[in-house]
Amino acid sequence: MAGNWDSISEQADESHHFDKLHIEPIYDAFICPLTKQVMRNPVTLENGQTFEREAIEKWFRECRESGKRPVCPLTLRELKSTELNPSIALRNTIEEWNARNEAAQIDMARKSLSLASPENDITQALGFVQHLCQKNPSDKHVIRNADLIPMIVDVLKSSSRRVRRKALETLRSVVEDDSDNKEIMAEGDTVRTVVKFLSHEQSEEREEAVSLLYELSKSEKLCEKIGSVNGAVLILVGMASSNSEDVLTVEKADFTLDNLAQCENNVRQMAECGRLQPLLTLLLEGSPETKLSMASFLGELVPNNEVKLFIARTVGFSLINLMKSSAIESREASLKALNQISSDEASSKVLIEAGILPPLVKDLFTVGAKQLPMRLKEVSATILSNIVNSGHDFDYIPVGPDHQTLVSEEIIHNLLHLISNTGPTIGSKLLQVLVGLTNSSSTVISVVSAIKSSGAINSTVQFIEAPQSDLRLASIKLLQNLSPHMDQELADCLRAPLSGLIRVITENVGMVTEEQAAAVGLLADLPERDSGLTRQMLDEGVFEMFVSRIVKIRQGGARGGRFMTPYLEGLVKVLSRITFALTDEGARAICHSHNLASLFVELLQANGLDNVQTASAMALENLSQESKNLTKLPEHPSPGVCAPFFPCLSKPQIVTGLCKIHRGKCSLRETFCLLEGNAVDKLVALLDHNNDKVVEASLAAISTLLDDGVDINEGVQLLIYTEGIKPILDLLLEKRTESLIRRAVWAVERLLRNEEIAYEVSGDPTVVTALVDAFQNGDYRSRQIAERALQHVDRIPRFSGIFPI
Repeated sequence: MAGNWDSISEQADESHHFDKLHIEPIYDAFICPLTKQVMRNPVTLENGQTFEREAIEKWFRECRESGKRPVCPLTLRELKSTELNPSIALRNTIEEWNARNEAAQIDMARKSLSLASPENDITQALGFVQHLCQKNPSDKHVIRNADLIPMIVDVLKSSSRRVRRKALETLRSVVEDDSDNKEIMAEGDTVRTVVKFLSHEQSEEREEAVSLLYELSKSEKLCEKIGSVNGAVLILVGMASSNSEDVLTVEKADFTLDNLAQCENNVRQMAECGRLQPLLTLLLEGSPETKLSMASFLGELVPNNEVKLFIARTVGFSLINLMKSSAIESREASLKALNQISSDEASSKVLIEAGILPPLVKDLFTVGAKQLPMRLKEVSATILSNIVNSGHDFDYIPVGPDHQTLVSEEIIHNLLHLISNTGPTIGSKLLQVLVGLTNSSSTVISVVSAIKSSGAINSTVQFIEAPQSDLRLASIKLLQNLSPHMDQELADCLRAPLSGLIRVITENVGMVTEEQAAAVGLLADLPERDSGLTRQMLDEGVFEMFVSRIVKIRQGGARGGRFMTPYLEGLVKVLSRITFALTDEGARAICHSHNLASLFVELLQANGLDNVQTASAMALENLSQESKNLTKLPEHPSPGVCAPFFPCLSKPQIVTGLCKIHRGKCSLRETFCLLEGNAVDKLVALLDHNNDKVVEASLAAISTLLDDGVDINEGVQLLIYTEGIKPILDLLLEKRTESLIRRAVWAVERLLRNEEIAYEVSGDPTVVTALVDAFQNGDYRSRQIAERALQHVDRIPRFSGIFPI
């Protein structure tokens, strides 16, 4: 007799002990002479020999292909006919024999599939079950009817990795292409148990688990079951995008997720985990109800910017079309989704190209029966604010029926009307729209013009004192953008709410807020020579409060944050405006009592804070200009009556401790003297700064030491001592800005009044060439000064008189 267990060659090592379970032996008649295996479909030749149909057909085919006549494989005698006669009786006998033995083997498998059984017995039983599935897939009902599936699931709890892996592999064979077996897997916690293996440390068990879930996910009922297991979708999404998993495992996880997408709840979970394509596909291709559902869920997500851009590119156009729907539910869902993705600059540009602006503006301005509820107008206003602040050019994008743009006067007027006649939430968003439009140099003039024509500046200023912080912040930022274009008008309007603005700036809220930084920035941008505003600030003690704030910040007593720098810059610039009002006794008194000159000298060294350095240098220029008026000149007593007779008594007394520049008693606190304050070397150092405004302000402050009313020669000597001559000459050569060139020409002409410097410069062709260029191409004043400078180096006769002095 031949061997047992049919053709289970793959599982032979795991199931050989089942051979002894045959209730009767394998008869030779059951064995195909060609395959040496028990036959399933026996057929008989004309000579009475029996073979497996598939095997004898292959034999005859090989005979024909080799050019031989067909012969019997056993007798090797030529056959007259290749007709195959089914051996029905033998086939039935074999089937009955198989059934009897299979029943015995199944019974043994049931006894072995227990956690109490030895590891080898369990794996051999699992191998037998796998063999049954592979031998005849249509007989999987036998496994089901024998209640083997729950027993296999139970051994997943085994402590043996080998058993667990084999059990997962066997379950996959059991459920493959068998919906009834899948139904059994859906019962109880079986799916949850399988899902746990996805996060198992053993890669082989993870691979088998995901392969099993892939088979299970082909059932819609099981899709819901898998998705309901907490963390299942999240883990599968992670596996599908993993770079460390096996390629086949990643592929199976991806296919499993594709199957799970049959269930909308799973699609939502995938979207939350960053796998958005299924949701976007349903939004594009689903039924109207499905599209609405997906759009609503999209509005609840908080994706990162990269994902927002992907959504905008994929379904932006569809969401905009949904926004145009007459159904309020569809409009609400689409608006909320668009609100989520429009906050990214790149996404906003995609939405603009997809045509979002016209319907969005229409929704905001429409009144009557078709108007949006206020809660949705708020969302529309938020989207418009997001889009406008994306930095796009809105000059030429039509938004109205008559090709109006967002900066058309009519549109701006409508926005201003809405701001004044809606709640603070919508108002703050629409103010942010105007902030975005005024951030751009290409659109700010149009907005300013429309605001002036509407007379809305007063109503906008009133929002500074609104109780809502968002509304206050938006109005302050808008006014700050408007201030360079309507400075005096804005300064006049701010007189009344100035106290409220100061309260915002000086409020102790811990870390500096964006509102505080914007408020002090607005105040800093107002015309510094507006004496009325400065007087009001003096009366309200603004400068004293700002000095205290600046000192506290410099000493590290205030909490930082991303708004600290603009806040400090604004404080310093506002404080510097007091130096434009030094004719006012109150202003001078504050400068003296708080030693502001010393503070500004210290702030010159605020490296990295260009605006602080610029404002400080400007303030020092103003203070230094006042030094010659404040310096106390020495009093020389008149000669006595004996002086004509005794010449030695007529000599003037020598007064020590006088300022060489101002020829009198000086100090930094009392007369704002830059020499006494050791400020000159710090100002000279800033002449090498890469910011032109810092350089120009520093040069202007230095130039006060060369001005009329002071000892110019001593000023030159001071600059020689502080090594300031070369940086000033270099500024003339660099030709950085027109205003800086004018200042440099003026300063160089003063330096050249010193004969030694004039002599050295006369031999430097680069400086002479720069002066000639200023003489030929500068404005009237620069040409006049350049002429005098060229006279100092003997390049123009002193009697030329080209320009009258």
